[in-house]
Amino acid sequence: MTEIIASLAEIAPRYDAVFCDLWGCLHNGKAPFPAAVAALRAFRSGGGAVVLLTNAPRPQPSVVAQLDRMGVPRDAWDEVVTSGDAAQYALVSGAVGRRVHHIGAAKDEPFFTDFAADIAEYAAAQPPIRRVPMQEAEGIVCTGLRDDLTETPADYRAALLMGKTLGLPMLCANPDIVVDMGDQRLWCAGALARDYEQMGGRALYFGKPHPPIYDLARRRLAAIRPGEPQVLCIGDGIATDVQGGIAEGLDTLFITGGIDTSAFGTESARPDKALLEAWLTERRLSPSFAMGHLR
Repeated sequence: MTEIIASLAEIAPRYDAVFCDLWGCLHNGKAPFPAAVAALRAFRSGGGAVVLLTNAPRPQPSVVAQLDRMGVPRDAWDEVVTSGDAAQYALVSGAVGRRVHHIGAAKDEPFFTDFAADIAEYAAAQPPIRRVPMQEAEGIVCTGLRDDLTETPADYRAALLMGKTLGLPMLCANPDIVVDMGDQRLWCAGALARDYEQMGGRALYFGKPHPPIYDLARRRLAAIRPGEPQVLCIGDGIATDVQGGIAEGLDTLFITGGIDTSAFGTESARPDKALLEAWLTERRLSPSFAMGHLR
């Protein structure tokens, strides 16, 4: 049974580290949530380590720069691990070949050029990746829609059908279906990968809830917190943050005031217990804890 709590501080002494989601938990795509920042700062002050674990398709350096611009203070976290990082490792390993066709926005260009230190060292020893038209490609790299402010997955039907016909595997750099930026809902790479699979194509995933991103998070956590730390996963995505954490054998804290907030009553900060239990039962998932907003 999921326990509804009022603050992270209630359970903080049980954990050595948290894997905390970004969008919907720490910020809304435009500005950080002050209460969430305070909660993570307090956790670190108590001796805990904070790993920001995000399905952003961009590499760590790009996400850190975004957090800086947004005003998320550096003393609220210790490490950042992105779906882009895990997908980059797969890319330079040749998971979808070395001639790839990119589907994504200009803002995702750093995926092919900027690497965290550990991945850059590995990439330097591998043959180069070349970006080519789809007809010349061995695989597809999908980081998202080219213009997520105006486009929908339906705009990509023809391109996806071509890729499926050519038998190209798709590397999906962000398994999220949607995210909320302020009050606007945007489609993510996961929506295109879902459609691709429904057409009969093959998609490879490296972000939450899939194991590669957790493997990378554990390796980076070990560098700052050796041993076997007790980890709590925090996030608002039931099919990503919660499902992934449970699959990894980790406790989870579900933030109900994120993308599914309308399902839990009229007060986003206070989820209705009966509605929450019915909703979770329908999805056959039981996070360890739940709260409206991270605080």
